[in-house]
Amino acid sequence: MGNTINKTNGFSMSAYTLKIIAIIAMLIDHIAWAFVPTGTILGQIMHIIGRITAPIMSYFISEGFYYTRSVKKYALRLGIFAIISHIPYYYFMNGQLPISFSNGFKFKIQTSVIYTLLLGLISLIIWNSERINKKLKILLIILICIIAIPGDWSFITVLWILFFGINHNDFNNQMSSFITISIPIIMSPLLMLLNNYNYWYEQIFNIGILLAVPLLKQYNGKPGGNKNSKWLFYIFYPLHLLVLGLIKYKL
Repeated sequence: MGNTINKTNGFSMSAYTLKIIAIIAMLIDHIAWAFVPTGTILGQIMHIIGRITAPIMSYFISEGFYYTRSVKKYALRLGIFAIISHIPYYYFMNGQLPISFSNGFKFKIQTSVIYTLLLGLISLIIWNSERINKKLKILLIILICIIAIPGDWSFITVLWILFFGINHNDFNNQMSSFITISIPIIMSPLLMLLNNYNYWYEQIFNIGILLAVPLLKQYNGKPGGNKNSKWLFYIFYPLHLLVLGLIKYKL
């Protein structure tokens, strides 16, 4: 059985270090979405770097499920920040608020990756429940995948988290399932080319998802940071989206 923890005496990284790398990659990615044309070489490079963030954060959601003192509080924390992040995310993506009162009340449901991370955690909770039979578990997880569609990364994040968790402490199977789930995204440029889509090359950056594998292989099983480190991503995520959105649309 492969091991999630790198026990070698060579180079390794804590969860905190990997999360910092993911946050920096995310910032680079979002700067590109805001200011750099996707079809340019620079845009592709920045997005390739940015593809590592969602897999790394998904991986540590599954790790958190096994190591947190309270899964309920963990899910509640994700839920609160999913709500907080909704307006900054929608504004960053669209330049307007998700709530509108013109021609009646309207609420746009396109939302952030924290929402899909939460649903991934919920799917893992369901899968590990001893009170739910397997058929019902599968049906509920299919429903969660449908509910995840409005979120960033959609149901892909849910499946990553679920299979990272199912294969906990088996790194080889974790990465095999991760790559299998990611195939439609990685192959999207080829599928677009075969369908005569003129801008297929703009999706080449999705290959960057695979860069998460060698990074996660360096995970040494240690949390790193301090007791307040868990708040870094939750605070930085909506804040940087709001700042980038204001720069993009107001300056």
